[in-house]
Amino acid sequence: MQNEIRRLMRDPNLLPSERQDLLSRIADQSASMGMPCYLVGGFVRSLLLGKLANDLDIIVEGDAIELGGSLVKKYGGKLTSHTKFRTAVWHLSSAFKSHHSTIDLITARKETYKAPGALPTVKPSTIDDDLRRRDFTVSAMAIRLDGDHFGELLDPLDGQNDLKKKLIRVLHPRSFIDDPTRIFRAVRFEQRLAFHLESSTLNLINPESLAILEKLSGERIRHEFDLIFGEENSVRMLGRLRKAGVFNVFEPNLPIFNEQYSGLINSKAPEEFGVPQNRILLGYLLWLIDSSEDTVEYISRRFDFALELSNASVAAIQLKKELPSLKNAKPSEWTLRLEKVPLIAIYGLLLTSHESALKEFLIKWRHVKATITGNDLKARGIPIGPRYKEILSQLRAARIDGEVKTDQEEEELLNTLL
Repeated sequence: MQNEIRRLMRDPNLLPSERQDLLSRIADQSASMGMPCYLVGGFVRSLLLGKLANDLDIIVEGDAIELGGSLVKKYGGKLTSHTKFRTAVWHLSSAFKSHHSTIDLITARKETYKAPGALPTVKPSTIDDDLRRRDFTVSAMAIRLDGDHFGELLDPLDGQNDLKKKLIRVLHPRSFIDDPTRIFRAVRFEQRLAFHLESSTLNLINPESLAILEKLSGERIRHEFDLIFGEENSVRMLGRLRKAGVFNVFEPNLPIFNEQYSGLINSKAPEEFGVPQNRILLGYLLWLIDSSEDTVEYISRRFDFALELSNASVAAIQLKKELPSLKNAKPSEWTLRLEKVPLIAIYGLLLTSHESALKEFLIKWRHVKATITGNDLKARGIPIGPRYKEILSQLRAARIDGEVKTDQEEEELLNTLL
């Protein structure tokens, strides 16, 4: 197996040559310091599946910060250290022409949980302990990098076998109780890799583990949904979580993602719309847009939504309810209403409703301005006050509605308003 791993590690289609060079330098340095080092998790999984290996997480039996410091001294760049966990991030110098700008260096560790759902307590340990603290067997494999050990595969929990069977399996029966966010990760891996949850693992998503999940902070839960909406198969992941009973944990129950919108989450707004690209935010909007305001406000509070997400979600729902009453409105009336709504919310509603006025606003109406300004009104001797806003609003509305097309026509309209 070691020879096969070495062959895969030298395949430029799986590991580009610049990354091979980078890993070789790290391995040589760790060997010179007597610190065995390993690639773990996603890298090993991808390599064994014959896919491009992007994740470069380095586990060190020793002191990752010390190794990082020596790499900076030898090859440049800078180091960000986290002494509590003995981890470091090596920010590569420009001399490395690599897809990666940073490399995570992690001290092999052991974890214990003081209470179900609590964040773990960690202490330095061995690579075997480090692999056994992980979430699933297909993530609990490591490839050694240093010296003659290059290419050795460590697989203490038979992850290779589950990889062949396309199974996601937890490492022990209390896995989802120790950390219920692993339920989300299990579903992400299952759908991303087109695998299946192993039957006993699926059975562990039960009232006991869901009760612990219910007690987690909104921030921790929202982070898991953020990760889901960053995935290509996010809609299927939501469906799987709902089927597993996760949505029923919350009161009110979380909404079902409308299957008619499933193809919209990957949409990219045309540049002329001026809508910032934010796949995660758009995913939330499409998920929540058919819900009631009360439901969305509850979810926003419970999951500790950022203000941008909370405002956009509520605004989209309110605007959706008003669409019938705006159907025959003038362009200027649409504009007056839509200028109060975040652009991403308008775009999300456009995708689901196909209301042409929303597109017209994004492309054209919101950019229309009157030629006459407050300074022009002042030059005419009009006293400064609320009248300014009334006049300028009427002039702009006439421009938006096409009732005024030239500067001369705008001057003539102004004369009628004075």
